[in-house]
Amino acid sequence: MKEYNDYLELVNTALSNLRLPKQPEGLYAPITYTLDCGGKRIRPVLALAACEALGADPMSAIHQAVAVEMFHNFTLLHDDVMDNADVRRGRPTVHKKWNEETAIISGDAMLTTATMLLAIKAGSHLAQALELFNGTAMNIYEGQQLDMDFENRCDVTVEEYMEMIRLKTSVLLGCACGMGALMADATFETQLKFFEYGVNLGLAFQLQDDYLDTYGDPATFGKAIGGDILNDKKTWLFIMALNEDKSGVVKFLIGQTDSPSEKIEAVKAVYNELGLPERIHELISAYIDSAVKCLDSLALQPEARAFFMDLALKSATREK
Repeated sequence: MKEYNDYLELVNTALSNLRLPKQPEGLYAPITYTLDCGGKRIRPVLALAACEALGADPMSAIHQAVAVEMFHNFTLLHDDVMDNADVRRGRPTVHKKWNEETAIISGDAMLTTATMLLAIKAGSHLAQALELFNGTAMNIYEGQQLDMDFENRCDVTVEEYMEMIRLKTSVLLGCACGMGALMADATFETQLKFFEYGVNLGLAFQLQDDYLDTYGDPATFGKAIGGDILNDKKTWLFIMALNEDKSGVVKFLIGQTDSPSEKIEAVKAVYNELGLPERIHELISAYIDSAVKCLDSLALQPEARAFFMDLALKSATREK
């Protein structure tokens, strides 16, 4: 097994070697801009690591790993338009640097490019790879629709929220793990266990993202803090506060936009009073434990198990 940064280098090299057309510049420049922004690349790293953990050359899955990363970045372009986000990874979002139309059509081109990459050297695994990829994509779209539906509801339950983030975020990490296992010729049962590991990791990852949106350092996190609160986004923190805040402050502030900083601080104060920062980390730890249990059912070498264990544990303490 390699180190995380070794897999990351393989992914970044593959991305830099992509031969995207130069024209029309308005279509392809935003794609290059997006990919150049970097990021954790956790999804393609998971694909390569899963492939190698099962005894195959990680480069056997490089095209599929890059396809997953391309698809992930496509979703970010469209998400940023829908969320009206100004900053992504410390830089202006595509729709702010260019415009919304550009973000939409460049995102569409990234989606198509992802499917093209997925097919390269997939061999006899192509049908299964497409089934996994397309099924995951449909789950993500379903999750995005639920997320949008929640915007106009104040009765969203924690269970509904967890299902939404499972669909919108977690299944793509599961897909990455399962794709790596598939390209290593693993059995379906092994692919499924790796998929489950990725889903549990993704749930912990998204909950930590929710936490960082309120409590993170903007210089480290890469975007403005408090955006979820300002947008009345139904995160785990927000839903719990709506359910338990007897003062009614959080519900009263929904829809108010006059004093952004005051709104953030007022809602954050309720979170603190209810002990939500500590409680969300208890939940994160529970999902990490579930991810680790998936590893227990896989016949991995100690080095491989340690890699995925370490990755899961670091998800609970990451700051960006």
